[in-house]
Amino acid sequence: MDATAKRLLDWYDAHARDLPWRSPPGAPPPEPYRVWLSEVMLQQTTVAAVGPYFAKFLARWPTVMDLAAADDAEVMAAWAGLGYYARARNLLACARAVAARGGTFPDNEAALRELPGLGAYTAAAVAAIAFGERAAVVDANVERVAARLLALDEPLPAARSAIRAEVMRLTPAERPGDFAQAMMDLGSTVCTVRNPRCLLCPLTEDCKGRSAGPERFPVKPAKKAKPARRGRAFWIVRDGAVWLVRRAGKGMLGGMRALPDDGWAARGDGAGEPPLAGSWQAGGVVCHSFTHFDLELQLMLYSGGDWDSLPANTGEWWRLDRLEEAGLPTLFAKAARLALADKD
Repeated sequence: MDATAKRLLDWYDAHARDLPWRSPPGAPPPEPYRVWLSEVMLQQTTVAAVGPYFAKFLARWPTVMDLAAADDAEVMAAWAGLGYYARARNLLACARAVAARGGTFPDNEAALRELPGLGAYTAAAVAAIAFGERAAVVDANVERVAARLLALDEPLPAARSAIRAEVMRLTPAERPGDFAQAMMDLGSTVCTVRNPRCLLCPLTEDCKGRSAGPERFPVKPAKKAKPARRGRAFWIVRDGAVWLVRRAGKGMLGGMRALPDDGWAARGDGAGEPPLAGSWQAGGVVCHSFTHFDLELQLMLYSGGDWDSLPANTGEWWRLDRLEEAGLPTLFAKAARLALADKD
């Protein structure tokens, strides 16, 4: 085993984070379902945010077969608030693909890549952590650690091939899953984005970036300004219930319950027509940031009129006192809170 890997594993044995989807250092690996579920949830999401969702999913769907048999709407509602909703759709597709294999995950990185929604990182993580395969597991924390070890001046994303090669070089055949998690923990708790704790780092003597100024690495390209979009959402209430629609299965917030809107995901100009004729009044503005654009959503409140002209089979009346159970995505949950605050 490389001396760098040995130092890191020794540190991990003493300082590993206690997380519900992990086995303790040196223990037999956790169940593949738990590893896969956690890794999908952790994509672009913090450990603190994922913890409650992971527990909720395991309690409700304790096996991959249970998840595969779940109703799409129930899974999307349970995911609400975690963001990046394509992950939830991919989660179901993957669970059903695994169920078609008899409920057993493939035990190697190449075969895992063939499952729906498993990219290079997730496949490598499941292969290493659940099955002990030597694989290069590179998330944002690992990327930062490796870039600093090498003092890579090449900016991202071009530097990623060198980073991946370095992680693969360092990854030992023995305990590759623990090594992957040790790299993640090091980046999360010691080799942080700002004010890295170099004096506590087990890899200080290996790190070329320390003397050069570790916060320089990885070198990132200049951020581009996000485009801005505008849209409208429509709040229609009758007899203590609000009209909710189901968004199309693909696209922004696909498959989620939501307030009707003006098609901002496609239009982005706030000029779409409301779903009902009649009297509307402005109810405030919700601002929300997506990965590739910022949205300013004008909430419109229906003042009454021809509710019966709502298109049949396009939505459902949902009781206001049970609205939290609808699983609205964060954008529309914000709009609902704004409407309810206006009512109060």
